[in-house]
This record gives sequence, C-alpha cells and structure tokens, in this order.
Amino acid sequence: MIDTLRQWYEHHLTHRESVILVIIIALTCFLLATIGDVLMPVLVALILAYLMQGVADGLVGWGFNKTIALSGATLLFSGVFLGFTVGVAPLVWRQLVGLIREAPAMVEAVQAEVAGLIAKYPTMIEQAPIDELMSTLQGQAASFGQAVLGFGLSSIPGVLTFAIYMVLIPLMAFFFLKDREVILRWVLSFLPDDRPQLDQIGRSMNVQIANYVRGKGIEITIIGVVSYVAFKAFDLNYTALLALSVGLSVIVPYIGAFLVTIPVILVALFQFGLTGDFYWVVGLYMVIQVLDGNVLVPLLFSEAVDLHPVAIIIAVLVFGGLWGVWGVFFAIPLATLCNVLLVSWPSAVIK
Repeated sequence: MIDTLRQWYEHHLTHRESVILVIIIALTCFLLATIGDVLMPVLVALILAYLMQGVADGLVGWGFNKTIALSGATLLFSGVFLGFTVGVAPLVWRQLVGLIREAPAMVEAVQAEVAGLIAKYPTMIEQAPIDELMSTLQGQAASFGQAVLGFGLSSIPGVLTFAIYMVLIPLMAFFFLKDREVILRWVLSFLPDDRPQLDQIGRSMNVQIANYVRGKGIEITIIGVVSYVAFKAFDLNYTALLALSVGLSVIVPYIGAFLVTIPVILVALFQFGLTGDFYWVVGLYMVIQVLDGNVLVPLLFSEAVDLHPVAIIIAVLVFGGLWGVWGVFFAIPLATLCNVLLVSWPSAVIK
C-alpha cells in the first residue's frame, strides 16, 4: 500500500510543474471558498469577454482590422445588454410577479384535473398521495409568492449592489478583452519561464472554456428565441418569462430542462385545459428539447470536452452546494476545467 502511494506520488507530484499547479489550484480554491461571492462578478465579466472575443474574431475573419472588430463587439454587447436591461428584464419581472400570484390557482386547476382522472380511473390512481403532493405544492407556491411579492425597502442594498455590478461587469469585460495580452503577461510573470506542460494545460483550458461559453451563448439565444416564437404562436401567457427560462435552462443540462418543464405545463394547463392547444404547446416544447439535445448540442459542442451525465449532476450538486445559484451556473465550466486538469496533468517519468 505504501509503495503504491509512493509510486503514485513520484509519478504525479514530483515534477516541478506539478508542484506549481498544485499551488495554483490550492490558492484558487482558497480564494473561491473565502471571497467567492466577491469574485463572481469577475467570473461573469470573463465569460462576457469570451463571448465578445468570439464576435471580434469573427469580424477579423471578415476582413475588419482589430480595433474596429473590438469596437464592433463592444457596441454589439452593449446594445444587447442595454436592450435586455431596459426592455426584457422589466417585462420578465412583471410576468414573474403575475405568475406567482396565479400559482395557487394553477395548482388548484391541476388538482381538479387530477381529481377528474381519479374519478374516471379509481382503480389505477390513489388519491391520498396526490392530495398530499398538491397540498405541498400549494404551500410552497404561496410561501415563494409572499417572499417575491414582499420585495421591498429591506432589499434596497441588494438592488444598489446589483446596479453597481451592472456597470462594473461590462466595464471589466471590455478591459479583459482590450488588454488581455497585457493581463496575461502580468499573470504569467509569476510563473517560471520554462513551463511547457503548464502552457499546454493553459491552452487546453482556454480552448475548452471558449468553446463552452460561446456554444452556450449561441444555444441559449437559439432555444430562447425558438421557444418564444412557439409560445407566442399560441398566445401562451407569460411568454417572455417562459421563453427566457427555457433558454437559461440549457446552462444546467438535464436538471434545468426538467425544472423548467413544470411551469410550462402548469401555465399551458391552466390557460387551455386538456384541449388541443395544450397538447400542441407541450408537444412543441418537447420537440424543442429533443432537437436541442440531439441536434444543436452535438453541433455546437463537437470540440468541447464530453462530460458524462453523472459527472454533470455531481458537479451541479457540489458547486451548487458551495456557491448557491452562481455555483449551479458555473458548475459545467468548472467541471470542464477539472476534466482538462485530469487529462493534462504533468507527471514525472519513472524509470
């Protein structure tokens, strides 16, 4: 046992670059564990910088010079950011408040439909577990609604912090993109000049994160727009809120799709009942999810690291438990980084 551990140690942790990498990982984990909430806006700005870099690279490929490409990417994301903040965000908030107010009534409508099915098929469905589940859902909907609708003066400090972040995050993203070479040189100045394996790991991580961030940005946009068009065609209530939720749900594979399905079905059932429109809306939504998982994802992430569904679920549980909502959003990028490290870890050669 001791010899096995010694051989593993000599193979993986005696190389100079392995020691440096352990120090970097330990320092990063310490910073995230202690001031992770403070650093989250920086991580969000880095993601925006990756997205802007993709647009800038595309403009350069079309023949624009670097300065014009950088300015174009900045103007595009500034316009999208301003349009979302001024136009989409208030609409989504109003629809969220309306949905929460109607949530107890929606649960009652579902309960009535289930009661009808129980009366029709009494030998196939037991009523007691259904009543208990519906009672729990009503209680959760009411408490959640009171929490959101009670958003008042006590939340002003959080609103002010959010407003400050809305200015700082785009500003940091711009400087990350504009001065990325200067920032990289400064960071790399703390490392030894001779670091071939660390450079290889860095390049692999950069490629994987860039592929993931840009692919997810495209996927969110496509799924959100297609869902909006599909829901709007049937004049579904809370179209903007549901479409945005469906788009953002792709950030957390499997779990996000499962969670967002519940409000889509509840809203459609409450509005249409068990009619043809209900089945059409649910059917189109399922088609969107199937096309996303079987066509769009393989097309966008063909070059990205393939993570097993179990690894994705574990990453969501671990990072979500550590950093809450932010941890859920960043679970897949962090899991991708861990996978790249495991594949590319520098090791000494034992003779």
